[in-house]
Amino acid sequence: MDIPYTSQPRPDTGIYNAKVGIWLFLASEVMLFGALFSTYILLRVGARPEDWPTGLLNVPIGTFNTAVLIASSVTVVMAWASLKMKQFNRFKLFQAITVLCALTFLGIKSFEYRDKFTHYEVWKTDGTRITGHLEGKPMFMTLEKVKAAGKESILFTPDLHHYSEGKKAMHERDHGDHKAVEIPVAQIKRLSAFVPAHSTYFAIYFTLTGLHALHVLGGAVVMAYLFGPGAKMWFTDPDRLTNRVEVSGLFWHFVDLVWIFLFPILYLL
Repeated sequence: MDIPYTSQPRPDTGIYNAKVGIWLFLASEVMLFGALFSTYILLRVGARPEDWPTGLLNVPIGTFNTAVLIASSVTVVMAWASLKMKQFNRFKLFQAITVLCALTFLGIKSFEYRDKFTHYEVWKTDGTRITGHLEGKPMFMTLEKVKAAGKESILFTPDLHHYSEGKKAMHERDHGDHKAVEIPVAQIKRLSAFVPAHSTYFAIYFTLTGLHALHVLGGAVVMAYLFGPGAKMWFTDPDRLTNRVEVSGLFWHFVDLVWIFLFPILYLL
């Protein structure tokens, strides 16, 4: 049985079935991310300055990842346009570049995540805060785990710029040597890596970027399929393959657009 309107437009909407489906799906995605962005705004407006850390994300890496996604938006359009012009080999080239850009984005994001899991903040009993790295860069260490291990102090390498909480929340520059210091456990009020449990900021950071990364991964899988096994349809039903590439491209543009909003609010504000 043939499925109607896989290549030809429907008489009621003027577009083929898959395009109707992707627009409905993207409408639900707008509501999903719209709710999350609204939550971010409410949490950000209601947070005290000292409870909302800034300057802890790597802006150059985030900028490079933004450029990677923007480039992939161009290549996915070029892949679709190549099929429209009956240039199958050019489609394969641009589709491969798009998949490569998606994997590059995910690889860089995983590097960022790993850095956050080994990057710590120490809340001292005198009210100051210091960010840096523990000796050996362990993951998910907490003050409770340090005490359970029977340690009386930790070896901590402060960042050149560390966050300090006093009468005013501010960033201070450590003019001393960038060397490890020993901090007695008795002087530590709290110890946390930059994980969701660290603060509201990192909770929403990992929620938004993690969900976005899952969308990037899903898009990469679909585009890789259209590059590989799915490309065989070109020899039996080229119009339908062209439509599939267009639909996947619409989803990819949405994923890129979400990141265009995520980058400034998380990295720059």
